[in-house]
Parts: sequence; structure tokens; C-alpha cells
Amino acid sequence: MVSNFGQVITAMVTPFDNKQSINFAQARKLAAHLTQNGTDGLVVSGTTGESPALSKDEKIELFNNVVDEVGGNASIIAGTGSNSTADSITMTKAVEKIGVNGVLVVAPYYNKPTQEGLFQHFKAIAESTDLPVMVYNIPGRSVVNILPETVARLAEIKNVVAIKESSGNMDQISEYKRCLPDDFDIYSGDDSMTLPMLALGARGVVSVSSHLVGVRIKEMINAYASSNAALALQIHLELMPLFKGLFITTSPAPIKAALNMTGWQVGGLRLPLVDVTDTERAFIGSLLQSMKLLGKP
Repeated sequence: MVSNFGQVITAMVTPFDNKQSINFAQARKLAAHLTQNGTDGLVVSGTTGESPALSKDEKIELFNNVVDEVGGNASIIAGTGSNSTADSITMTKAVEKIGVNGVLVVAPYYNKPTQEGLFQHFKAIAESTDLPVMVYNIPGRSVVNILPETVARLAEIKNVVAIKESSGNMDQISEYKRCLPDDFDIYSGDDSMTLPMLALGARGVVSVSSHLVGVRIKEMINAYASSNAALALQIHLELMPLFKGLFITTSPAPIKAALNMTGWQVGGLRLPLVDVTDTERAFIGSLLQSMKLLGKP
């Protein structure tokens, strides 16, 4: 099985209203905007979407709304992973009926499984569904690192088709490319690592910054693919302050603040996450102004 997720995948925030309920109308509006501005696919209820703070019913309703709004115009990847294999299987089976194009399954956090435990976790989930599976490696949040040899074993499962890689370890990414099939897609999980990872054979990025600069990120990827490395580097350096600035504190607090400043009513965050501080808000506002992003959409 080959994935068809695209190059620029936005890890979409989950908008809340002033009572901390999901603002489904705003989620639909944001999804439509993103697909019209450089985004090929959407990760819904991922880390940026505050998945740990959403109930199963909320996730299902969110998936339904996004698929109804933009299904057919973008690939919809449902965040169904957790640190419980059984719960991840239940959620993955539930989204099959909705019409999503794939699932994102994060490495189990807190449990701290061995490499064999990681393999068995992802294998059990993949074998429970016909949907394409994107594995998510993010040691900074999950504590465990999925090693290249484990990913290679997973790639032998027909519907494990991609990995979102957020280790920041370029040697590991090189090893992925050495041991994985050519049709297995590697995605950068960090905006600032996208261009370096393209040089190592990555297909694209699961991005946070694409909420604001999706078209420009797509231009960077296309420039590199067209052998215009100089232009790709120029765009990368232009966007670098934003890539780093949107992670001055725990994500998705900065991107939600930025979206609110640019006219999107995405609300705050659910505990245990909190909004940016006044100092951080001032920094983000200055950054957006310097990049001529205020006043949008």
C-alpha cells in the first residue's frame, strides 16, 4: 500500500469556544481555509489538536465535521493513537466508518515500552484496520524512541506506510532511509527540520506553521523537488523565525495565540495546558508583524 497523504500536512488545532467546548463551525472553516492555502492533508486530533484532552465522542464528531467539510479536497488523517493499545484499536476501528484517509498513531507515552513492545503495539493497531497508518515518533513527548530497525519491521506490514519523525536526529533519519522501502514516506515532524530532511529523502512535513504560511512551505518543498536548492534555502531562512517562534512554549499554545491574533477564533487551551504569558504573546505579535502576517485572513 502506498500513502497518498501529500507533501504539506497541517497538524490542525482544535478550536474551542469561550466555554471550552469544541467550536465545530470554526473547525470546519479553518479546515477549508487550510486546504485552499497550501495544505494537502490534515491531521485532526493530533498533539497540536490537544488529543489527550478530547473525549472519544468529541474526536468522532470532530472527524465527522472535517471529513464532511473538506473530504475529497484533502487527505484527512485521524489521530487515533494513545498509550493504550486496546483504546487505540477501538478508536481506529471507529474512524473507518467516517471516511478518513488514514490514521496517525503516536508512540505510547508514559508506559515506556521496549522496541519489541513498540513493534507489537503498532502491529496490533495496523492489523485491526485497512486504513493506511502513519507512525509518529516523538521522543520528547513519549520518552521512547522508535529505532530504525523497528520501523523497518513495521514497514513490512502492508498498511504501515509512513512515519512522522520528530526526533531531530539526522543520523537516525539517514538510517531510516537506508533500511526502509522507497515507497515508505518519511515526514518531518518539525517545521525547522523540513528542508534538511528533504535532503535525506523525506517526502514532506506534518506542520504547525502551515496554519499561517502553508503556501510558502509548499513553495519551498516544490523548489527543492525542482532542483532549486537555493530558492528552497531562501524560503527556509525566511520562515525560520516563525518555525522557532511558534515553539517558544509548549505547543499548541503559541499557534493558537497566533491564530487568534490573525483573526481566527480558535479559543484557548484545555488544562493541563495553559495560554501563553503576556510576554510570550507580545513576542508572537511582534513576530507576526515582522513577517507581515497580521491582518490575515
